[in-house]
Amino acid sequence: MKYLLIAIPFSIYFRFSENELGMFFASCISIIPLAGLMGEATENLACHTGERLSGFLNATFGNATELLITIFALKAGMFDVVKASIAGSILGNILLVLGLSILVGGIKNGEQKFDRVHFNNQTSQMFLAVIALIIPAVFFQGVQQHSALVGFSLIIAVILLIIYLAGLTFAMGRQSNEICELEISHWSRTQSIVFLGLSTVLIAIESEFLVAGIDSVTKTLGWSQFFIGIIIIPIIGNAAEHYTAITVALKNKMNLSFEIALGSSAQIAMLVTPILVLLSFAFGTPMTIVFNYHEIVVIALAVLIANFISSDGESNWLEGALLVAAYLIIAIAFLFL
Repeated sequence: MKYLLIAIPFSIYFRFSENELGMFFASCISIIPLAGLMGEATENLACHTGERLSGFLNATFGNATELLITIFALKAGMFDVVKASIAGSILGNILLVLGLSILVGGIKNGEQKFDRVHFNNQTSQMFLAVIALIIPAVFFQGVQQHSALVGFSLIIAVILLIIYLAGLTFAMGRQSNEICELEISHWSRTQSIVFLGLSTVLIAIESEFLVAGIDSVTKTLGWSQFFIGIIIIPIIGNAAEHYTAITVALKNKMNLSFEIALGSSAQIAMLVTPILVLLSFAFGTPMTIVFNYHEIVVIALAVLIANFISSDGESNWLEGALLVAAYLIIAIAFLFL
């Protein structure tokens, strides 16, 4: 995957030659290995900060790539792309990432177990996020007073942040060692921080290039901004996170795999979404928390499935296959939407 770093100079070349279509795809390719480098630096840093924080760090910096992409989209006023990316990330983490992790882990290790209580708490938090998305879509439908909806969105963002911090405090107080079991670090603390900072800067640059090329892609290939946001950006932004979750599942560390997949989804819903809403106010173009019907339906279904999967504390390869199949059905539907 690191060989894909060669795409970085190509994205810069396309940027200055004003080839937006080439710049978009070169940026997509460049972000994948950079996200991998960020993930590797995060894992090594987690070894130095302690086991209790490793799952949290993996989920946080796993979302950093997509957060950077959506910030540039937010700044460009592409609210539909931002909201679709939020929905797509939750959908991808729960159905695709978790599904593949359970599938390959189950094939290799048979029936696997995980901390049922911890992940039931996370899915419960995500149900609250679903409620926060449904209420404005239903109650404010057809409302002409945009200021009221903006004020409501700001209040909801603050509430979600508070609940996320409360849930994080509870989780840190009861996490088991198995959840954050990691290999011995191959990098020093300083090396990990340097590579983490470098990858973050480069991802920010490539994210700006990617967002700048979206209009060209929609005009040339006929892809909608909605499809790019809900399918393409989450897959690219979470590529390294996907790899990590599957790898630890193969090692029969399902707690860590669930923590990365479900923890990342909870973080997108309860932390990233409020941050983007608050940032939109800072940019002077407030983004409301109203999502469209398709986004709400797929998020609600994904959270519901996650609750069913985590309810018994056990997983098998068939459950993983069902999750992946559900993701493929939804992705194909969005392609034709």
